[in-house]
Amino acid sequence: MANHDSYATMLAAVQAFHDKHDFRHQGGEELTYRMTLMAEELGEIAACISKGKSREALAEEVADLFILLMGTAIAADFDLNSAFWQKMDKIMQRQSRMVDGRIRVSEFRD
Repeated sequence: MANHDSYATMLAAVQAFHDKHDFRHQGGEELTYRMTLMAEELGEIAACISKGKSREALAEEVADLFILLMGTAIAADFDLNSAFWQKMDKIMQRQSRMVDGRIRVSEFRD
């Protein structure tokens, strides 16, 4: 049985989905197209939040975006797992500020 908590297992599942539908040769891995799909998913996430939809509906839309992100890593041939940890190391070093009453973590330039 596959370890569903494993990034490698999730990536293999997304790769199998790409292979099943031959995304590589059918335009499904073209990056501009993928960007529009991600924007569409962000819109669906926004609709879930702004319309007060269920937690399950929100989870499904966020999962769609996550699958698209993983598929974009496949399409662009980069290691998302490594990029994630490199970015986490970087942002953990950043300072936070309150901006308009909310916490913001960034590379602030004064």
